[in-house]
Amino acid sequence: MKPATLGPDDLLPADRIPPPWPGRSVLLDGSVIHVRDTPATAPDAEPALYVHGLAGSAQNWTDLAGLLAGRLDGQAVDLPGFGHSDPASRYTIGSFADRIVRWIEHSDRGPVHLFGNSLGGAVAVRVAALRPELVRTLTLISPALPFLDFRRSLQGRMLPLLVIPRGERLAAWRLAQLAPELMAQQVLEACIADLTRIGEQRRREALEEIRLRHQTEHHAAAYVRTFRGIVSSFLRSYLPGSGSLWRMAAAVRAPTLVIGGRQDRLVDVRVAPQTAQVIPDSRLLMLDAGHVAQMELPRTVARAVLGLLDDVAQVRDRG
Repeated sequence: MKPATLGPDDLLPADRIPPPWPGRSVLLDGSVIHVRDTPATAPDAEPALYVHGLAGSAQNWTDLAGLLAGRLDGQAVDLPGFGHSDPASRYTIGSFADRIVRWIEHSDRGPVHLFGNSLGGAVAVRVAALRPELVRTLTLISPALPFLDFRRSLQGRMLPLLVIPRGERLAAWRLAQLAPELMAQQVLEACIADLTRIGEQRRREALEEIRLRHQTEHHAAAYVRTFRGIVSSFLRSYLPGSGSLWRMAAAVRAPTLVIGGRQDRLVDVRVAPQTAQVIPDSRLLMLDAGHVAQMELPRTVARAVLGLLDDVAQVRDRG
């Protein structure tokens, strides 16, 4: 592990607040996956794929993908059951990783620069470990790799839903009681350390996302079952066997950037440094941010990605 380096700020485009990138629905193996494309602004840009976290969507990557469009030809997907993608029969890290692999194969864009935030970080680690030929570099932002002290996460209060029969029904009832405006505010407060960094447009988009969830019958079940899958993977990671996410992280060979938020309220703040220690070719950047640094401090995150890309290019040129 070594400290991350920041690329020059003047290599990034001027600050602006783009709307969500255009989305399209693609039928893949019998179900719809929703994809947002961020077209490259340079002819030599390389393919990138962005994977969101629990209850997030492809919109979580709008700003970062735009800032990196001079180097990366971006796609961001909605995981099954979230955003505009169809629901799934299984909501586990393994099943999500399989879906990401199938999308890379279907789109014929691999190997890609793979990005993952939170749940998406755990999914990306599994993809990079099991299908290394599909991954050029790996960027993990507050990755949801295993920790056992759920007092360090606001998500810990959801644990009782996992033992209640049909817990998703209770979750759906609870979600229906909250006004979308209140829920959007609660989501932002849980994920963002400094809300003054989030402009009015992004707040409106967060509210639109919440309203979409209210209109989607499967959202509560997808949320609860995915959370159950995360907790199950955490427990397995501390038992013998090949299913441990920590053992998979140790098997990652792609050059990796790990970014953590010192004020993360959803993933134990010790996870990002531990992840960087475990992955062999890694760089670590800790920021004064919350759980979604790519939304809160997109320019700094983009500079760290430029640093990773330049580091990899230098190694390639020397080879």
